[in-house]
Amino acid sequence: MVRFPKDFLWGGAIAANQAEGAYDVDGRGLVQTDVTTGGTATSPRYTTYIDKDGKPGKYASMGHMGGHLPEGADYAILEDHYYPNHRAVDFYHRYKEDIKLFAEMGYSVFRLSVSWARIFPNGDDAQPNQAGLDFYRSVFEECHKYGIEPLVSIWHFDTPLSLETRFNGWSNRKLVDFYVRYAETLFKEYKDLVKYWLTFNEINNTIMFLDMFGQASDEDFQDAYQQLHYQFLASAKAIQRGRKVNPDFRFGNMICGITFYPGSSDPADILENQHQWEKNIYYCSDVQAKGRYGSYAKRLWQEHNVELQMEADDLEILSQGTIDLYTFSYYMSTVVTTHKVDEKVSGNFSVGAKNPYLEYSDWGWAQDPSGLQYYLEKLYDRYEIPMMVVENGLGALDTVEEDGSIHDQYRIDYHRTHIQAMAKAVANGVDLVAYTTWGCIDIVSAGTGEMRKRYGFIYVDMDDLGNGSLERIPKDSFYWYQKVIRSNGEDLN
Repeated sequence: MVRFPKDFLWGGAIAANQAEGAYDVDGRGLVQTDVTTGGTATSPRYTTYIDKDGKPGKYASMGHMGGHLPEGADYAILEDHYYPNHRAVDFYHRYKEDIKLFAEMGYSVFRLSVSWARIFPNGDDAQPNQAGLDFYRSVFEECHKYGIEPLVSIWHFDTPLSLETRFNGWSNRKLVDFYVRYAETLFKEYKDLVKYWLTFNEINNTIMFLDMFGQASDEDFQDAYQQLHYQFLASAKAIQRGRKVNPDFRFGNMICGITFYPGSSDPADILENQHQWEKNIYYCSDVQAKGRYGSYAKRLWQEHNVELQMEADDLEILSQGTIDLYTFSYYMSTVVTTHKVDEKVSGNFSVGAKNPYLEYSDWGWAQDPSGLQYYLEKLYDRYEIPMMVVENGLGALDTVEEDGSIHDQYRIDYHRTHIQAMAKAVANGVDLVAYTTWGCIDIVSAGTGEMRKRYGFIYVDMDDLGNGSLERIPKDSFYWYQKVIRSNGEDLN
């Protein structure tokens, strides 16, 4: 029997903007999701605004992807629209109840993010917001009360909206210093409460989504690669500052991990598949893990006439701020082909040819545990640093029975096969140290803004329009995962 290390960390993950709610409480500033409406698997979320003539408007967006306001317009919350992240599942007021449930499952780690706008409402305020600092201190203390280690994402798609409007967000190099000051504030405030830090969540989405949704211009790629460069600098500088605050801190990146397969044995497909790995996975991973841009980076820039703006010491900064842990999300794989195909995938965050060997979720995501094993072994061989799977889960429709039970065998089956895949990777030499499922409790979907797309082991009584009691109800998967953790991954029945 394959065994996980005895000190393996088991847990779950959430994000502030999808779970906390309380968007206008205790001095918090606004972020992009606060002006983003709900959507569905087939209709987009919208970002809302008031134009220069005072008229309301909206444009289709992916929420945390942002977008482009019409000239002279300002982001705005409109009265006749529903914004699911405003209330989310009210973790802000119910975190003690939720963390107690996580402890009942046996968690040894809980991944969560800090909302930058709770700490610095405008992103560059002279002083941090004390109420925000106090809130997260209480959350971290509650975790330690049960022996749970916080795993903290510093940025999870929630740049303060004020920085977006005044500085054009991460297109402006000034955000590097704003972010580093914010991160250093967290390091000093929680130096004895948090050991594990992730600098940017799914940082590679900036490039990946340009291809995923199509129609991107060379100017879009120029902006995307420039934004990434500034985020790489911010991450590297923050890591250097953090190690001075507490040498025991461990830092990770966070990559949206997708396994790419060639659609055929045609050499053109094989080469295109390699290029997809380079563009979507290695580009960001190499900078953060190796401290330098890969040799293929020049080709990627040349493809879109990108001229990256750098200062003299930028590359040295990147080389001095590398990560200790390779962390990533994994939900699906995708097929890459240069040929026309009859059947395509068109689900949320999922495009490309359909893989005839795999099953797909209600939202069009390929369910491929072997792809997780492949990703672990491929990336560990490349970087040879400890790895964490920090997001993995199945978004599905759950039914509450008359007796209040929720039988989610499909979720149990999904996690079982992925844990088995992780065990195989461990047996093959991968140094895997943690697994945090997405999410431990039902939260607002980042892609669609729905509640019906549920990932959690804990059901939250709330629908897509915000109706419901917010009661927490353990699902069958709650008790199954409790057993998995208790046996350190040996009992998966």
